[in-house]
Amino acid sequence: MTLAATVQFLVAATFVVIPLVGSRFGPGAQRAAEAEIQRQGHCVGVLKQHKIDFGASRASLVIAFGIAACFAVIGVFTLTGHETASWVVQPIMFVLGCVIMPGEVFTTRYVRAALPREVDAAALVRAAGSEFPLWTRYVIAARFALATAGSVLVCIILAT
Repeated sequence: MTLAATVQFLVAATFVVIPLVGSRFGPGAQRAAEAEIQRQGHCVGVLKQHKIDFGASRASLVIAFGIAACFAVIGVFTLTGHETASWVVQPIMFVLGCVIMPGEVFTTRYVRAALPREVDAAALVRAAGSEFPLWTRYVIAARFALATAGSVLVCIILAT
């Protein structure tokens, strides 16, 4: 059960770290994206029009911290032998990991799909990404892995 709880605590940690990084560095990343979109000859409004924002909103912070708190509590439950919550929440996290989180991992693909063809989405994402600490991508990838493969692992551990 210790390994299962460790996965849950790590998921909780990523749901704290990533939005804090987005809150701290997101405005600079958005400015870099705006400068890049202008460099490409497009109006800055195209980002807003297509809902491209590299920052963290208040709502996203509240949601992320709520998920973090939930996983921290579930980790404690798992450590104390109360596994029912894990059986309910881990499959939900797996689905969310498969459906929502790829947008963070494969950002260029999602930005490319959202913007007009003539926008160089890769350059836009590179410009925005250059404003975040280098380790941010690894934490995002770790959260994706923990939410998907980690959820499967937790269910396997609980089943044995």
